[in-house]
Amino acid sequence: MLRSLKTGARSLKTGARGLKTGARGQGPGAGRSGVPCRRFRSWRLASGVWPLLFLATCVNAAIFPDQIGDFTKNAPKALSVADQALYNEYGLLASEQAEYSRSQQHNGQMDDSHVVVSIAEHFTATAWHMRDSTGALAVFQARRPSGAVQDSPAQLAARTSDGVILAFGNYVFQFTGSVPKPADLDQLYNQVPELEQSALPALPGFLPREGMIPNSERYLLGPVSLQRFEPRIAPSVAAFHLSAEGQLAKYQSPKGPLTLVVFEYPTPSMARDKYQEFQSIPGAVVKRTGPLVGIIVQPPDADAAERVLGGLRYAAKLTLNEKIPKDESKGFAKLILNVFAASGVLIALSILLGVAFGGFRAILKKIGLVRQDEDEMTVLRIGK
Repeated sequence: MLRSLKTGARSLKTGARGLKTGARGQGPGAGRSGVPCRRFRSWRLASGVWPLLFLATCVNAAIFPDQIGDFTKNAPKALSVADQALYNEYGLLASEQAEYSRSQQHNGQMDDSHVVVSIAEHFTATAWHMRDSTGALAVFQARRPSGAVQDSPAQLAARTSDGVILAFGNYVFQFTGSVPKPADLDQLYNQVPELEQSALPALPGFLPREGMIPNSERYLLGPVSLQRFEPRIAPSVAAFHLSAEGQLAKYQSPKGPLTLVVFEYPTPSMARDKYQEFQSIPGAVVKRTGPLVGIIVQPPDADAAERVLGGLRYAAKLTLNEKIPKDESKGFAKLILNVFAASGVLIALSILLGVAFGGFRAILKKIGLVRQDEDEMTVLRIGK
């Protein structure tokens, strides 16, 4: 014990000598030759880099969990975006692709012998994490194949030839192979980071449905998407800086397909002003209804274009506050508690009034304002 204490004291003295040597003009962290210590620089560099690495890790958090139902996640793959400018305009935050697999054993019988057959199943899961649900709608429409089958226009889910593509909140998922069960998908939705479920824009609901080519819709959020899907309209005319958004769809006509673009502006007066500018586009057929402006540029069939624009009608949608269902049992229990509370208050008031009345009578009696016979109780002696 004593030897260890002495050894510790010697090491402390040696450390103090090193500090004195550094203080003689070489500066802290300098060696004998006066050159700053590399270890000290490395430590300072690492201390500044680690927070950045931590923030980058938090931003690029994994989207898919390690398990979806009975399927186990394999190593994730790097996902490259074909049109980065378009996805940036739609508000892409992160993307991920992963392989999931499982093996199931089935009992069989062949040539009077028991056989166990192992069947491997797998699917590829791809996710795009968007800033909001509007961006997810735009990506869903852009990635949906032309041959996809959508059960309902109100649901952002479509069956493809090799799987399914769907949008949920601010996420777009695509599964190819063995599609997970709906219960497993609900579990996935509860685990994804930064889920946002704001209301979808009402603009797609104003499009005429008659004659629309299936899966031809494209949502426009800025100049990039407008250039990709309808370059005949200038971004300056569309004026996205006025918080305008657009919905594009293609329609069949006897002389060929035509493209309808409907722009929505914050106010009807803005739409009225833009209506004049859209009319200046060569060969454009334009219609305004409320804050909407519909335009078809150089239609192959003018009559068909008029029929399509005739189906464009704006209807204001009001959101009413619905009655929230209440638990009747909780209301009854609250009523009972209120009755007991009111009873307690009445009892306490009765006691206080009784004590106050008795004390007041006693004071009057001592003063002499109340006679003795007034305090006596009247008794009827009926038994005697």
